[in-house]
Amino acid sequence: MSNPRGDRRLDLRTKLFYGLGTVAYGVKENGFSYLLLLFYNQVVGLPAGQVGLALLIALVFDAMIDPLIGQLSDNLRTPWGRRHPLMYAAALPVAVAYAAIWNPPHWSHPAQFAFLVVMAVTIRALTSLYEVPSAALAAEFSTGYDERSVLLSYRYFFAWVGGLGIQLLAFAVLLTPDATHRIGQLNPVGYAHYGMVASIVMFVVIITSTAGTHREIPNLMQAPPRRSLTIGAVIGEMGQTLANRSFIFLLISSIASFMGAGLTAALNGYFNTYFWGFSAKQISVLTAGVFLSAILALIVAPALSRALGKRTTAMLLAMASVAISIAPLLLRIVGLMPANGSVALLAIMLVVSIAGVTCGIVGSTMAASMIADVVEEAELKTGRRSEGLFFAASAFVNKSVSGLGIVAATTILEAVHLKPGTTPDSVPTGVLRDLALVYAPTAAGLCALAVALLFGYRITRASHAETLRRLVRKN
Repeated sequence: MSNPRGDRRLDLRTKLFYGLGTVAYGVKENGFSYLLLLFYNQVVGLPAGQVGLALLIALVFDAMIDPLIGQLSDNLRTPWGRRHPLMYAAALPVAVAYAAIWNPPHWSHPAQFAFLVVMAVTIRALTSLYEVPSAALAAEFSTGYDERSVLLSYRYFFAWVGGLGIQLLAFAVLLTPDATHRIGQLNPVGYAHYGMVASIVMFVVIITSTAGTHREIPNLMQAPPRRSLTIGAVIGEMGQTLANRSFIFLLISSIASFMGAGLTAALNGYFNTYFWGFSAKQISVLTAGVFLSAILALIVAPALSRALGKRTTAMLLAMASVAISIAPLLLRIVGLMPANGSVALLAIMLVVSIAGVTCGIVGSTMAASMIADVVEEAELKTGRRSEGLFFAASAFVNKSVSGLGIVAATTILEAVHLKPGTTPDSVPTGVLRDLALVYAPTAAGLCALAVALLFGYRITRASHAETLRRLVRKN
């Protein structure tokens, strides 16, 4: 069953509407990765280990939810096709849930822990209800090797712009100091305002993106004919589909990659606040600078894909991203970075942030595009198109192992004895040094493992073209 759209270049309108929806994912991912641990640990007062445990419990439930949504999305039969009904359905509930998690009730710590678990599970499930079918559309809009990289570049551009935009608003406007909170990012009122603004944005972009791509429904793949299958048979087919050699290596590589990304994101707020001594306003400057990263990645990703191929690009830029992120920490330890509070330090970290994030975005874009190319190879072997299932498996790995990265971050924080409620000027220098010395080799090791595993991914431009030709002959 081949894609009726073939290798057609999509118009700009479709790319923009399609990409816009990932603003919601960017907002959620940014909040969970950069703010949630800091908020529940340092503001709400839950021990870092409890926050990490709550997120880990949510991931156990997520393990069951994502593949089910992917399978449902691949086989849904409605007048609006397989993907759009689920995307519409997610908009309002996920917005309400996201606002709630930033406004925890003033309960005991055990009750707040339970609240965090329930809300994290709910938000992850509702995010998947939109994100899995939306991501699967990338493999349906076009089968072109390079066109998919272009389309997914828009997707990652909007995801980063959305997440960064809300983060910039948070640090520049919402997380402001007051009479009782000298450090803006430790002010609970700001987080409540952040949750409300972020939830409204998520609702608007999901509805707009879904409605904006609605006209493409007649051109998309329809669900396969109805079959009577037992639960065991369904699980067997899912296993057969996902047992693709290139996909398995890519998925395992993603485990290491996303764990490193989750670790970096979770500790980013701690490094900015405690290690570098940046204020909320200075962090907003760093965040604003990363908008340039999203623009650069939108331009660079398709160009590198055409010049080097997807796998090589992903490997090179993954290594570059991690090297750029840990270099300033190691240089500070040996005394080669400007002092905290200096303009020079802020300028250097701004350049470092832009370069590192650009590499990270391009690497992630290539990984997503590589997943899309697996769809036809699997179809050739199984006779089924399973875009939703492949992207669901990837989404689960993304969310779960980045969550494990957060758990690893909490372990590191407790190991170096950075306690809740600590102000930047009261942290011993040795604690910050230990934090950097534990983080740097951990991040580098995870990156090395991810890159090594990518050698097992064998789909190239030539092999993908041959797969498409064989599918045409077969059908």
